[in-house]
Amino acid sequence: MPGVHETGFGRALVYAVGVALLALGVAWPSTAAFATSRIKDLANIEGVRQNQLIGYGLVVGLNGTGDTLNNIPFTKQSLQAMLERMGVNIRGTTIRTGNVAAVMVTGNLPAFGTQGTRMDVTVSALGDAKSLQGGTLLVTSLLGADGNVYAVAQGSLAIGGFSAEGAAASITRGVPTVGRIANGAIIEREIEFALNRMPHVRLALRNGDFTTAKRIASAINDYLGVNSAEPIDPSTVQLRIPPQFKGNAVAFLTEIEQLQVEPDLSARIVIDERSGIIVMGRDVRVATVAVAQGNLTVSISESPQVSQPQPFARGRTVVTPNTRVGVQEDGRKLALVKSGVSLQQLVDGLNGLGIGPRDLISILQAIKAAGAIQADIEVM
Repeated sequence: MPGVHETGFGRALVYAVGVALLALGVAWPSTAAFATSRIKDLANIEGVRQNQLIGYGLVVGLNGTGDTLNNIPFTKQSLQAMLERMGVNIRGTTIRTGNVAAVMVTGNLPAFGTQGTRMDVTVSALGDAKSLQGGTLLVTSLLGADGNVYAVAQGSLAIGGFSAEGAAASITRGVPTVGRIANGAIIEREIEFALNRMPHVRLALRNGDFTTAKRIASAINDYLGVNSAEPIDPSTVQLRIPPQFKGNAVAFLTEIEQLQVEPDLSARIVIDERSGIIVMGRDVRVATVAVAQGNLTVSISESPQVSQPQPFARGRTVVTPNTRVGVQEDGRKLALVKSGVSLQQLVDGLNGLGIGPRDLISILQAIKAAGAIQADIEVM
């Protein structure tokens, strides 16, 4: 293979790469063509978005697994306030119930959600409740970032986990203090967004890149035959609504969102040191570099010996320590990897030689420190 010096490491690298590709039935990578994606998969329409909602409420009907009212004062206050609104006055009385829990209710208001439609909500315990299983959420107002009420939630919870305990043992599966209510909230207020009356719209790229933004603009202009799209920055493409689509931006976006564009991204390596996961981009290349890797193993063994006196002799039994220390270094010779070898080929070769993910991460970081990898390394 061109680009690899014919040492033992190099021959093993070639062999490992060839065997891996033949076993998987994969042909050698070609730079002639790459997969294309639709514009709707590469960018979002600015303004068409979800909005996060949050609310505070009470879950009732729990089988003794709710909050301890003496320990959680806000649950007690909320229960008193709720009962007073229902015409029940319990001020000054002692409340002993474990069937109520204070919860936070969250949900996402969908884009163009209309009044009367429903949305899903998630209910999470706020106090020391052990489980929300079997509970029912009472009417809870869901607020937006501006403080206005946009939805109202209520309903029976569906719990993915459970908890059970006895006198001397307990068991918990999943998270029993978080539940979900499918279609549990009704949208009461709509967010005004006149998309059809906008003179121009903007596309927000999910992965900002100059080349991708330019290709999206070129694809749209070639399809329409006029200069309607213009890249503003690596993450934004501005579109002017053509005269034939004036007052009907939805039809215009429907026409262009299916256009195929080949995205282009910068070379990047993502490393998760906790799990040993390595993700590499297709354009990562390795410059000329020499690589060696070895492990140092230190072994210590203890085999104490017992020394006893002869029969009828004056003496005592003693234990004599016997320690053996050994040092073994499993090292490999330097291997020269010439310019042009892809990082994927290097990794396949190292894997073929038995190098694990942990050592592989260290090697990649060392090659980057030597300036031989022209890519960004992102450590999670």
